[in-house]
Amino acid sequence: MSKFQALDLGLVVRGHGRHYIVEDTDGRRFVCHPRGKKSDAVVGDQVRFAEASADEGVIEAVEPRRNLLFRQDEWKTKSFAANLDQLLVLVAVEPVFSESQLARALIAAESAGIRAAIALNKTDLPGTDTARERLAPYRAMGLTMFEVALKADRETSRATLQPWLANQRTFVLGPSGTGKSTLINLLVKDAQAQVGEISQALNSGRHTTTTTQWYWTDESRTTALIDSPGFQEFGLRQIEAAELWRYMPDLREHGDCRFHNCSHIHEPGCGVRAALDRGLISASRYRIYGEILEELQRKTW
Repeated sequence: MSKFQALDLGLVVRGHGRHYIVEDTDGRRFVCHPRGKKSDAVVGDQVRFAEASADEGVIEAVEPRRNLLFRQDEWKTKSFAANLDQLLVLVAVEPVFSESQLARALIAAESAGIRAAIALNKTDLPGTDTARERLAPYRAMGLTMFEVALKADRETSRATLQPWLANQRTFVLGPSGTGKSTLINLLVKDAQAQVGEISQALNSGRHTTTTTQWYWTDESRTTALIDSPGFQEFGLRQIEAAELWRYMPDLREHGDCRFHNCSHIHEPGCGVRAALDRGLISASRYRIYGEILEELQRKTW
């Protein structure tokens, strides 16, 4: 008999350094720490754990993942969550969103094999038309797009998003101020209760989101939203420079070039640059491609 057969199967719903909140199949939650020094579990991981007491346990093993959403810069790798079905990138009319950050999040999802959608929030504000125009290239790529006003029109926003979210594990990503907390509170009836006294004790004194948190939106625990802290930078060092264009659907569609190893920057007979000249790829998307490519090609010593 495998030594893991006697262990409970749990879901990591929150992490604080070397402490994790693990939920078992009955919905009970435990404070767990990994056996040994290494701590490599992330929110969304399935783990095998042994109960040490009524509300504490020890993680013995992390089950194989089907995907992992993460970012990587020159110095460190930051894992967001594992075993996701989809990514919802939340942007807003105000504050004005960074298209570079949006593109990077979508590239990370594409490289991890996770489908994505964009939700534009605060569409009750002036400036909505400008935001829509900036998002036009993403709509043209066939990306799923939503428009919501999470505070101004709660019921319509809920009705807009719920069918896409139903029965899925959705990671919600977006900078601070876009309305992620509003979204969570709109769709999760007992959001504060799910963070729970255990998590509050581990995270005492911190009022903003400082760690990734898993929420169930329904009592049957079939639909989940995973919220993450806001962030400023989104490195993509995990991607090979020569493969970057393959994770950008608008560039990939026109990647029939004279040279198989075309960088889409200076070579003759480049399908991507020809599409750019014909207006089939937006100038802003191509500029972002060039910036990320240069970043990936830069040597680190």
